[in-house]
Amino acid sequence: MNRTVSLVAVGHASSIFLMLTFILCVAFDFLFPAHAMFRAWQDLLPGFEWISWKSFFLGIVESYAYGWYFALIWVPLYNYFVSRGEKAGNKEKKSCCQ
Repeated sequence: MNRTVSLVAVGHASSIFLMLTFILCVAFDFLFPAHAMFRAWQDLLPGFEWISWKSFFLGIVESYAYGWYFALIWVPLYNYFVSRGEKAGNKEKKSCCQ
């Protein structure tokens, strides 16, 4: 049984999730300006300003990039620990059943 996770799948899924979250947060800021979150985006996304088309698209690109950053760190770590756990499990099975 293959328990590893696909880097490409996690990269695109997390990137699209963060991109859509950014878009929804920008829409929320327009609908409820008293509860605006744009200051958080300014801290998290280099070069982001409130709001111009250039800044909006920069936020989309940077959000997408953060998703890949997450995937490039998390997936190899996860796959490493899964394979390590499977090797340890195989050793226990061999010693148990001999």
